[in-house]
Amino acid sequence: MSGAHSIDPTILREYDIRGIVGKSLTSDGVRALGRAFGSIIVRGGGTTVAVGYDGRTSSPELEAALVEGLVATGLVVYRIGLGPTPMLYYAVHHLGADGGMMITGSHNPPDYNGIKMTTFKGRPFFGEDIQRLGRLAAAGDFVTGSGRTEDHPVAEAYVERLVEDFEGGKPLTVAWDAGNGAAGEVLQMVSKRLPGRHILINEVIDGSFPAHHPDPTVEANLEQLKQVVAEEGCDLGIAFDGDGDRIGVIDARGRVLWGDQLLVILAESVLADIPGATIIADVKASQVFFDEVARMGGRPLMSRTGHSLIKNLMAETGAPLAGEMSGHVFFADRYYGFDDALYAAVRLLSVLSGSDAGLADMRDAMPVMVNTPELRIDCSEERKFAVVEEVRERLKNANGITVQDVDGVRVTSDDGWWLLRASNTQAVLVGRCEAADEAGLQRLITELDRQLRLSGVIPTALG
Repeated sequence: MSGAHSIDPTILREYDIRGIVGKSLTSDGVRALGRAFGSIIVRGGGTTVAVGYDGRTSSPELEAALVEGLVATGLVVYRIGLGPTPMLYYAVHHLGADGGMMITGSHNPPDYNGIKMTTFKGRPFFGEDIQRLGRLAAAGDFVTGSGRTEDHPVAEAYVERLVEDFEGGKPLTVAWDAGNGAAGEVLQMVSKRLPGRHILINEVIDGSFPAHHPDPTVEANLEQLKQVVAEEGCDLGIAFDGDGDRIGVIDARGRVLWGDQLLVILAESVLADIPGATIIADVKASQVFFDEVARMGGRPLMSRTGHSLIKNLMAETGAPLAGEMSGHVFFADRYYGFDDALYAAVRLLSVLSGSDAGLADMRDAMPVMVNTPELRIDCSEERKFAVVEEVRERLKNANGITVQDVDGVRVTSDDGWWLLRASNTQAVLVGRCEAADEAGLQRLITELDRQLRLSGVIPTALG
């Protein structure tokens, strides 16, 4: 069929499409991917797709190519313009679209870009779905039609929806760092609608990211925000990644609250409204999360890592809240179940505004554990899953430990726990260890190191 286009397989990732602009990711390729995605929507009985784009310099050109491909399949394309990825997810709901496509490079360097997708009223589009796009494009197996575009700016409606669930109490002083990412303009609108004092930095969208890399899970990227919090006497600081679907938070003392700690704080108010609810965290979360949710009367549930997988698990279990260590937070309580860092920020401010305790106090109230950061261990694509399976086999009948295999192997002993899983997106194994004290942590690290070596993987220093 006409229009066949071979897509570089390296850009077809587990959860999205991601590549280097002008090299692995081209306008022609994006146009073909639009035709492939549009064909899937049309064959499924759909007629409309919403499209947005982030603040990268390459995004307008790629958005135009994507729209051209979608229109060629006969779809009506709702163009929502520049904004964060969660605004695109919101637009799919708000406009009643049958699918959504977002041109975004997320938190990757400036020369990268990509596409995130959702279909049929918010069902995640990932894994085999994405591989299917590549096959359709290579075969030129496209639906042909005469579609059209409609401009549908949704920023005002999105902002109104974000602040709708804010429950005010005491006024707060908040520092915000948009990282020059796509959330900048929406953040300016949101902060004007919230009570208290708000100090914004890097709120101007700039695809060259002049201030720092837009990834709030790397503590070095939060240094500027920490400085503002200290100088302005803020109650907290909030940062976003390049496309606004991941959040980073620091307390008044400049300490980072990681994804699992933030989830504990958010869970308390959700469980007050929905006693016994299921709260989901990914397999990398601290034992503190699972213990604290249980203590508060909730049902903690461990999930595989990956935002698409978590969205599906939320739908299956009816969980009102979920989160990942990577800073994705998903609210189905009063919201739509997708990862929205701006909405998570509003809900966090509601919790803090209605409490006598500050964020630092809440952090101090949690049990203190010692843990490693996420450990990334080079391992070939051909071996990474096999290594995890070998470790699982060696440990399945071992005494004195509990092995969970939700995602890789998470091994719990009297010292604490260690994790080994294969990355879905890179040629690495991912490890993490957590214990009550340093001596226990070192024993866990030693055991993880031993298991890796038994499978022929020689890691660099783990801790």
